[in-house]
Amino acid sequence: MEIKRSGSQPSGKGPAEYFTGTVRVDPLIQADAPARLFAASVTFEPGARTAWHTHPLGQTLIVTAGSGLVQRWDGAIEPIRPGDVVWLPPGEKHWHGATPATAMTHIAIVERLDGKSARLDGKGHRQTISTITTKPIGAA
Repeated sequence: MEIKRSGSQPSGKGPAEYFTGTVRVDPLIQADAPARLFAASVTFEPGARTAWHTHPLGQTLIVTAGSGLVQRWDGAIEPIRPGDVVWLPPGEKHWHGATPATAMTHIAIVERLDGKSARLDGKGHRQTISTITTKPIGAA
């Protein structure tokens, strides 16, 4: 058994490669092999978001505070609020983040494959929430 005491794991800044805007990542679970589970509490400041990305084994988001948005490729932008649980199937291209006016925190749960939990799409990664339309970036 291992107990990680609150505050014992340092917060990190969401890397610019994966996020736009100000994002804080607080690790929760980083299981050792052969387990692949990774979980973090992720806080997005207003307007901050992820790049378009996929997860080879899927992702679960549990919204814990604030007001956020999530969108899958070719789908509408969906609002998410505390208590909402979002399942993103393996390989589904998507982004998620805060609304333009309100911060949002969620717990992100993924299983890592080959040491990675996400694969970037490379399109529209620098676009902020306030400039996103209901169509995916780059769509006709």
